[in-house]
Parts: sequence; structure tokens; C-alpha cells
Amino acid sequence: MPPPAYFLSGHAINPPVLKSRPAHHWDDYMYQRYHVETSPALEIAPFPNRTRVKVKKHGLATHLLKELIRYRGNREVALSRPCVYGVFSGPVGGFAPRNYCCVGCLRCTIEYPEMVQVYPEPEHRLLGDSYFTPEQVDTICYEARTGRIPVKGAGYRGPFGGEGWDGMWTDMSEIVRPTRDGIHGREFISTAVDIGQKPPFLSFNEQGAATGESARTFSIPIPVLFDVPPASVVSRKFLQIVAAAAQVAETFAVLPLGALNRFALQGRQIIPLVSREDADALTELRFTPLMIELDGWNEALFREIRRRFAESTICLRHDLGSSKELLKHYHSGIRVFHLVANYHGLGPDGRFVLDLIREAHGAFVEAGRRDEVTLLGSGGIIAAEHVPKAIICGLDAIALDTPLLAALQARFLGECLDRQGSRFRLPRRLTVNWGVQRVENLLASWRDQLLEVLGAAGLRDVRRFRGEIGRAMFQKDLEREAFSGIEGYGQ
Repeated sequence: MPPPAYFLSGHAINPPVLKSRPAHHWDDYMYQRYHVETSPALEIAPFPNRTRVKVKKHGLATHLLKELIRYRGNREVALSRPCVYGVFSGPVGGFAPRNYCCVGCLRCTIEYPEMVQVYPEPEHRLLGDSYFTPEQVDTICYEARTGRIPVKGAGYRGPFGGEGWDGMWTDMSEIVRPTRDGIHGREFISTAVDIGQKPPFLSFNEQGAATGESARTFSIPIPVLFDVPPASVVSRKFLQIVAAAAQVAETFAVLPLGALNRFALQGRQIIPLVSREDADALTELRFTPLMIELDGWNEALFREIRRRFAESTICLRHDLGSSKELLKHYHSGIRVFHLVANYHGLGPDGRFVLDLIREAHGAFVEAGRRDEVTLLGSGGIIAAEHVPKAIICGLDAIALDTPLLAALQARFLGECLDRQGSRFRLPRRLTVNWGVQRVENLLASWRDQLLEVLGAAGLRDVRRFRGEIGRAMFQKDLEREAFSGIEGYGQ
């Protein structure tokens, strides 16, 4: 008896056949929990530290001389270092501080203010842009380097509200929702999501055969895909990294059709992005993709894709901000939408992606069609905490864009707003193996942080988090409730 063509191994899709066993051995389909393998992946290009330590060499020499006299030549005591992180533990100690070891604790400058000063590193301030701040680039690089959750022992001392995603808080109540413990493996929490066409009900004829629309979905074990890269970084090596990382993580990567044909890339983990200009290039596609993404609505192209690739799901890439158009395209036959904002999370009308996602989700809810469609989203999602927030607002899954570039140490060349006009520069020493591991580490860290949020919410399935506004608080709504009756509020 042959094994099934599709078998869900934990949340794995098409688990690989082990070479040491005969093909289709049943042991290859045993249940396994989804896991992203991590391994340290150090930076291959110079990465600026957050701080720079400056020591007055004359003052340090005088201090050491005094210490030797005071402790009667006991070098071990006189030459003891005031930094537990090793900033002054190089061959010549404080005369050549090791800035890459500094964590900014300021112990040295507190004990010896007349001799040591710690300043922000100017190079570090050049990372990212006005939206993707240097601190967030620093966090992404830590996650991509280690695969671990960044923890700051001093706690969070920043503002508790702000613009964009900072104006939304997740609401976790331990009293009414007991915490789940999924990140440590003691309790299972599913992060799998379904993508595709989901009819509201099944209908059968008199002979018992199903009629009408049928369900056509596929699952991915993590609600994260890879969005199409900006034109400035499209190259064979970069696309190979993204495609290989998507295959290892068992997710999907949206890649431009022209580049797929040019570099002869193929695989079920690839979602070709097709525009009006690519209509003729469809004949050159070397494989049948599981899903094809249509870059903007074009009825003739939509019908052509459906005719040529009858088994493929068609996804419509559409700007956030026009709910009426989304419903119109639903009636045209679209069931999967990829809603896009620019890299700063702004829609065409200048509104932020958080509000736009809620509007799109609400439009399908009011029309009674939300469970029939899949909503993907990208743009402005640059931190692990943004993933559960975007899902709460109404997305089924998100697609990464600029965080992938930051993980691969790409430099932002000016303000980066959109896919076509933004410019990035990748490291010259970029290799496929290193890039894949960095992306895998990033996904592992973000998934663990998603598990933490789901566990705190008392949920065992991320699909139950979609549109769960009751698990969130919005700063604007709370301020309106508290201060709307006070004179001067809102001015």
C-alpha cells in the first residue's frame, strides 16, 4: 500500500525521504513537532557596535602607576579590569579598548569619569532608516546571529505607547486564561495556518457527489512567508538564499516571474509574482506552482493563469486601503489576498497598516465572507511582536520584506519606502549557506516569541488569534474613553 500523497507530519508538508531507507518508508511519516534548526551565524561584514569607549591614555598611565605604588607592586591587583565584559582585557588593556565587547552598562565611566567616557557609535546610527531604526536592526541581527529571543536584563524603560504598532498592546489575563507553556515543549501550541479557498459549506447532489465550490487549501507550519525582494537586491545568490530558506522552513517565498525564468529557479516553495508585462513569460515557467500571485488586478491575465494552471491557487496582490475593491475581487473569484503597504507601513492614503488591516478584515466579516478567504499582509512589519499584533488585527499570515534584508546585513541606502524605488546593498562576502542559516535563526526566534504571546493568551492554536480584538488594547481607543469629556482633548 503506497503512502498518502499528502501527509501532515506534525505541521510538516511533504516530509523528506531519508536516503538510508527505501522510498516511501512509513517511518518517514511519523509525527514530529515543527522545529526550525538554529546554529550560530556570525556577521560576515563589519557590524558597528552601539557604543564607543574613549580612554585618556595619559590619565590611565598615571592611574596604573598610582595603583602599583599603592599595592606595593602587586600587578594582579593593580592591573585588574573594571569591565566584566572584557572591554579592557586586550593585550594592552585600556590603551586599546575592545569596543565590540561593550554593552553600554557604563560601570567604567561611573567609577572613573575623569578617565573613561562612553559615547554612541556614529556608524551605528547610520543603520536602517527613520522607520527601521538602528535599535531594531540591532535586534534583528542578534536574532539572526543566535536564533534566540533577545532579553534585556534591565527591563523595558521606554514609553508605553506611541505611533504605529506601539499604539497597540496585547491583553493577557492570567486569571481567566491560564498560561500555556509551549516554548519549552511541555505543552503543544500550533502555529500552522491554512491558505487557500475555503467554501462556507458543502453541497451534494442526489447521487451524493459534492457539487459547487470545493475546499482547496494547503498548510504552512508558521504564519510567515517571504515577500518579493526589492529590485536593487535581485540576484541569483539572493534568490537562492530565499528559496532555500523557504524550503527548509516549509513556507513559501514570493519571487518575480522574470527572475525565476532568468535564473532557472523552481520548486513548490516558490510563489511566482506575475504582472501584466509577464504574461508572455508564463509559457517559460518550468514548474507548476502551488500558488501564483497576481500583481494587481487584470481580468484577462487572471483568466489566462487559471486556464494554464488550473491546479494552482491564485493570490491577488493588492494595496491596503480599499475594502470595496477587495469585495469586488472576491466576487470575481479571488479567495487569497496579499495586502501590501510600503516599507514604512503606510497605505496609499497615508494611513498606517494596523488600521488598514482591521478595515480589510472587518469588511469581509460584515459581508459574511471572512472564513472563505485568506488574508496575507506585508509592509511595516519589522519586529517579532508585530506578527501576533497583525494576526490579531485580522491577517492569517504575514510576509517578511525588510527584516530579511536586515538579517543578511544589507545596508539601507537612504529612506526605503517601496519595493521599486528603495535601494539596499548586500555584503560582498554573502554566501548561500550563511544566508539560509541567518534566515532560519530569525524565523526560529520570531516563532518562539509568537509562542510566548500565544501561551500568555492561553491559546493552543494561532488560527484562533486571527481577528481576536478582545485580546488587544488600542491606545487611541483607551484615551478616547478616558479623556473625551475633558475640555481640550484632541486639540
